[in-house]
Amino acid sequence: MPVLGTTRRSLLGSLATLPLMTLPGVVRAAEPDLSMLKDLTRGARPIGPEERRARLTRAQALMKAQGIGAVLIEPGASLVYFTGIRWGRSERLTAAILPVEGDPCIVTPFFEEPRTRETLAIPAEVRVWQEDEDPLKLVSGFLMDRKLAGLPIGIEETVRFFAVDGLQKNGLRVTSANAVVRGCRMIKSAAELALMQLATDITIAAYRFVYDRVETGMRQRDVSALMDAATRRLGGEPEFSMVLVGEGAAYPHGTRTPAPVTEGAIVLMDCGCNVMGYQSDVSRTFVHGRASAQQRKVWEQVARGQQVAFAAARLEVPAGSVDDAVRSYYASLGYGPQYKLPGLSHRTGHGIGLDGHEPVNLVRGEKTPLAPGMCFSNEPGIYIPGSFGVRLEDCFHMTGAGPQWFSTPPVSIEQPMG
Repeated sequence: MPVLGTTRRSLLGSLATLPLMTLPGVVRAAEPDLSMLKDLTRGARPIGPEERRARLTRAQALMKAQGIGAVLIEPGASLVYFTGIRWGRSERLTAAILPVEGDPCIVTPFFEEPRTRETLAIPAEVRVWQEDEDPLKLVSGFLMDRKLAGLPIGIEETVRFFAVDGLQKNGLRVTSANAVVRGCRMIKSAAELALMQLATDITIAAYRFVYDRVETGMRQRDVSALMDAATRRLGGEPEFSMVLVGEGAAYPHGTRTPAPVTEGAIVLMDCGCNVMGYQSDVSRTFVHGRASAQQRKVWEQVARGQQVAFAAARLEVPAGSVDDAVRSYYASLGYGPQYKLPGLSHRTGHGIGLDGHEPVNLVRGEKTPLAPGMCFSNEPGIYIPGSFGVRLEDCFHMTGAGPQWFSTPPVSIEQPMG
């Protein structure tokens, strides 16, 4: 039975670090000594009220330019971004309405109003609905009160159908809010970049701690639990800690048949955390023991692929051209072509910020031009089914002078953590 307020993932993570006597018949190593790790988040600065006001001002300017009267946002990263409200989705609608002028409105169930206000970080009207009422009528009522019902209503791209359908049944016209929401969220401020840098610093520090403690016979979940423990000790909130060993690393997200760490096996780790909601995403691949000539060759090809992608990430070029550059390089080595295996079967990178994966992607055909403040992962892995795979992943952000790393890629398979 789930424990209130505890996810299944956190339960599994807790089980992985339970003392030896709590799991009868299972022999486990003693819990690691984390005392050498210090909290890196002391002094971290949260997003302040001035920045939130600037976000709304920017969104309203984009709405005006697009002829949009308001934007509807459900719980998720965009709601956090604009209002500070951290909320889970359920069949009961809680949503924000950002109008083209004036303060936003929050629509929430009557009995949830006190909890809704706990993380509300901007001036906003709050309208509540009772269990026997239609919350979409409150949305349309707010828009009519603001004389905005005659304009199209922008829908944030993750809003569920029932909300869109309800607006239309109330006589409102809907349109995509991508130009508004993406136009704000894709361009990170200095405060956002600082939190992402801190999250990355924590992930790199945790990697260095874990790398020296990986032993023959450890299960993938043991390594993952160690990474999560180190991340928490350093002040980050773990988001994911995927560990793939041997042939499992030939498949970007692994298989259902995990393998223990063995001498000479590839170990691929893909891990990230968040600090005040802003995320890191870093992958490292190493060999437990001595690398073979083939492992070293592929590792070096991937390391070069990262540099090819980084060099291709120039201001104003289409995001998809970064992916094109990597595939052209890999094709010259005999991989692919395109997304075929052996080679790179996924995009070269994805946007990152409050979401681990957010628009836009470094993928073929993506025409969005790169601009200062955009943030991406750079992860051009090579996967050889039936054998092994290598992925190196570091994130970068665009500046006025071009791309800048959040973390420095490793230069050799013998020193995979730098």
